[in-house]
Amino acid sequence: MKTRTLVALLTSVIGGLAVVGGGAFGARAGIRGQRAASQRVVDMLPVHADWWRERLQHEGQLTYLAIGDSAAQGVGATAPGRGYVGLLARRVRHRSRMSVRVVNLSVSGATTWGAKHDQLPKLRQYSPDICTVSIGANDIADFHPDKFERNLRAIYSAVPSHAIVAELPCMFVPDRERKVAVANEIVHRVAAELGLTVAPLHVITKRVGLRRTFFNSYGDLFHPNDRGYEIWASAFEPAVDARVDTVAAIRHYLSAREAEDLGREAGAVATARAEQDVEHAAELDHGDRPGRVERLRQRMTGGIPLPEQARSQDQTPQHDQDDARDGHAPRHRGVGGAL
Repeated sequence: MKTRTLVALLTSVIGGLAVVGGGAFGARAGIRGQRAASQRVVDMLPVHADWWRERLQHEGQLTYLAIGDSAAQGVGATAPGRGYVGLLARRVRHRSRMSVRVVNLSVSGATTWGAKHDQLPKLRQYSPDICTVSIGANDIADFHPDKFERNLRAIYSAVPSHAIVAELPCMFVPDRERKVAVANEIVHRVAAELGLTVAPLHVITKRVGLRRTFFNSYGDLFHPNDRGYEIWASAFEPAVDARVDTVAAIRHYLSAREAEDLGREAGAVATARAEQDVEHAAELDHGDRPGRVERLRQRMTGGIPLPEQARSQDQTPQHDQDDARDGHAPRHRGVGGAL
């Protein structure tokens, strides 16, 4: 009986040691993996910076400018363009149906102080149509609320009035989350004072949850991976879509001089004119004709010709229309109707 008890005791001890040993081995392997991933991040930094720097040479009908840190650089994604800035640029291009120049001023490791001193001076060279700001996560390790607000206020005061500024993401660790809560209160308060739109990044990343966030993170367990950046981009998308539509309305309904004179009111005036146009078109809609309301909405985002072009198409001479129906080529005319 004593022998059986001793064997059982030894088995339990050996089993416990095996579990502890396995856990320790797994922990060491995890730490080694995280360190290796952190080293890969270091190797990524110049590659991503060069990639975005090269994009500065590209021309575009719209300009999208980003201020931020390594997340804006797309560190942790399989390619720089798969970060949230690249995803938003692609969305702007598809929604506007215009080419987009991306000016990514972000710097990996930037704090609010770094963005104020390094990125704001470069901002003065550009007049972006869309602007996003996501900065502050690197301030949390050594967080000073007064300094944070002072730096953030300087950044928010310098960006365009239509800029979209992001909350700090959820970090899940209780001590850090307490600091993030203070930082995000400052983000919302300063943005409200200056009339800036806030992207709900903390709300969306918290809603995802700790387990999914773990799988949506790069191996260093700090930067997002491709799936994680898709979630980041979703926090900006409604505000970016609204801004793209406003830019389209300004370009279609205001002259360059009007837009410059109106300043911050240009978007509201252009949107009001667009809404009046849509309402007027709705009153004229009838029968099975193509919906003019939808055509006007598409026109605001570059989908169909401007009114002058549409009228010129509608005024095609009757004999040309008859030729087209009969399968003959239309008779082309020069400016003013000359043959």
